[in-house]
Amino acid sequence: MADDLEQLYQSTYTSVVRFLYRRVWDLDRAHDLAQEVFVRAMNHRPEKPRAWVFAVAANLARDEARAAMRRKKHLTLLTNDPIVMPAAEPDAQELVEQDERMASVHRALDELTPRDKEVLLLWDAGLTYPEIAAQTDLAVGAVGTTLARARKRLVAAHERLTAGKMDDAAHS
Repeated sequence: MADDLEQLYQSTYTSVVRFLYRRVWDLDRAHDLAQEVFVRAMNHRPEKPRAWVFAVAANLARDEARAAMRRKKHLTLLTNDPIVMPAAEPDAQELVEQDERMASVHRALDELTPRDKEVLLLWDAGLTYPEIAAQTDLAVGAVGTTLARARKRLVAAHERLTAGKMDDAAHS
């Protein structure tokens, strides 16, 4: 069984981290959560390990989002504290542009329904249609249609947000 878990880790770790990163938007936290997923897999020895790993990852990401909201509310309260120092601005233009691109993608993903977002992220993480169906309670035949519609909605949301940002800049 240890060899099975090692194989699972070797074959899915990167995909799990990518999946988690696109849920929590913090690479270090995604790695930490991925490690937690595999520790739990060692303790539970799931019957369908690949699907189980992504189900646990989705649950951990959901818990992380809830915790982040609580932290954000707390940080909002602290912004009026005169002791809090403003964050230093990055020096490199490339870092700024990369951050803007990531924020744009993040905003576009946030405009999707939870189901569309989950299907896209599971597919991007490398899950098969049957695995996505099991994770989302969709019929296997509906996964492709849901995925295609989710992609179109993501592209439309990104284009709308990008066009809105350009309009705002033009009017400034």
